[in-house]
Amino acid sequence: MRNRVIILLWAGIILLAGGTNVSAAMPEDSFVAAKKFDSRYFTVQLQAGIDELSLVQSLNIGPEHTIFNGQELPAGASFSPNNLGDVLDALFSWSCGVLDMQLYTYRGNIKVVRDENSLSDIYRNLYGVDRKGEKGFYVYEINTLYVVAADFTKEIVGHEIAHAIISNFFVVQPPTKVQEVLAGYIEYQLRKKSTVQIPAP
Repeated sequence: MRNRVIILLWAGIILLAGGTNVSAAMPEDSFVAAKKFDSRYFTVQLQAGIDELSLVQSLNIGPEHTIFNGQELPAGASFSPNNLGDVLDALFSWSCGVLDMQLYTYRGNIKVVRDENSLSDIYRNLYGVDRKGEKGFYVYEINTLYVVAADFTKEIVGHEIAHAIISNFFVVQPPTKVQEVLAGYIEYQLRKKSTVQIPAP
C-alpha cells in the first residue's frame, strides 16, 4: 500500500510539473524558416539570408568542445567541424557534461533570427510584451531557443542551451535565479576555454 501511495504521489508531481510543457499553451511565434534540418539533439531553423557556415565560424568551437561527456565520439558517430548540426550537438553534449546533467534522448529546437528586431517581434508574439536588446532566449513551453544570427557565439548559444538542459533535466523547475546561475556558469566556462579557429572549406 505504501509503495502504491509513493508511486501515485510521484505520478502527480510529474503530471503537475510536466503539464506546463504544452506547446498549445503558447501562441505562434511568427517565425518563418528558409532552411530547416535535424541534428542528433536539435531541429535547427534559419530565417532567410542567414549563412550556415558563418554561424559555424561564429561559434568557434574548438576540439576541446567536441569531447562528448568526457569521452571520444561513440563508435559509428561522425563529427564535421564545418557542419552546424554537429557543432551544436558537440556544444550541447559538452554543456551536459559540465553541468553533470545527462540528457541522452533530448530533442529541442533552435531558431536563428536575422536581427534583434525580428527577435523582439517573436518575443512580443509569444508573451504580448516588448523586450528590446535581447540576443537570445529560451522558451520552456515549446522547448525552443531563439538566437540572433549576429550574436550566434558559443557563449550566448551555450547559455541558452544550458537553460534547455536545466529545464528538461528537473521534473520540478528550479527557481529562475538558480537557472541563471547555472546557465551563467556554462557561459563562464565557455569564455575561459581556449579555442582554435575553424577554417572555411
